[in-house]
Amino acid sequence: MYKRSFDDKQKQVEELKECVERVLGIVNEDTSREGLQRTPERVAKCIVQFTSGYEVDPVEILNSAKFTEEYSRPVVVKNIEFYSLCEHHMLPFFGKVHVAYIPDGSIVGLSKIPRVVDVLSHRLQVQERFTREICQCIDEALHPKGVMVVVEAQHMCMQMRGVEKQGAVTVTSDFAGEFCNAEMREEFYQQIKG
Repeated sequence: MYKRSFDDKQKQVEELKECVERVLGIVNEDTSREGLQRTPERVAKCIVQFTSGYEVDPVEILNSAKFTEEYSRPVVVKNIEFYSLCEHHMLPFFGKVHVAYIPDGSIVGLSKIPRVVDVLSHRLQVQERFTREICQCIDEALHPKGVMVVVEAQHMCMQMRGVEKQGAVTVTSDFAGEFCNAEMREEFYQQIKG
C-alpha cells in the first residue's frame, strides 16, 4: 500500500491550500482577514488527515497480530467510535461499529479491529461500502467461521442540508459464514443492545 512521504504530504497540503483559497474567494470571503488567514492551510491539513486511510492496508493490520488459538465462540467488539466523510458531499458521518467473529483456529489482537475501522473510515466512504469492507477485511485476514458487522451512524449531509432531519440514524450490516443463520445474527443484535 502506498505511504505518503513527508514531502508528498507537504505538496498535497500546498495544492489543497490553493484550492481552499479559491473556494473562499468564490463565496466572496476575504482570505486576508484575521480569522481566515490560516484557514486554507488548516482545511488542507484536515483533508490530508481525513483521507490517510488510503495509505494503509487493513488486512495487513490484522495479519500483524494474528495468533493461533482454539477458541470457537463469538468474539464481539462493540461501540467502536468512528468519524468519516461521505463521498457525495464530503460532510462527516459518524457513529459506532459493532463487530463479531467466530474464530477458526486464529484470533486477532483486539486493538486491531478498531484500527481497521479507523483506516477504512479515513477514506471517502458511503456507509454501506464501509460496512462491507470491514466485514470482508476480517473474513480475508482471519478466515473465521463467521463474521458480522453492524454500523450505526448519523450523517451530516442529512442533518445540515437536504431533508435536515436531526437525530436520524442509519443502520447497516454485513455478515458471512455462520452469521448467515438468523439465530446467530439475532444473538449478536442482542449482545450489542445490552
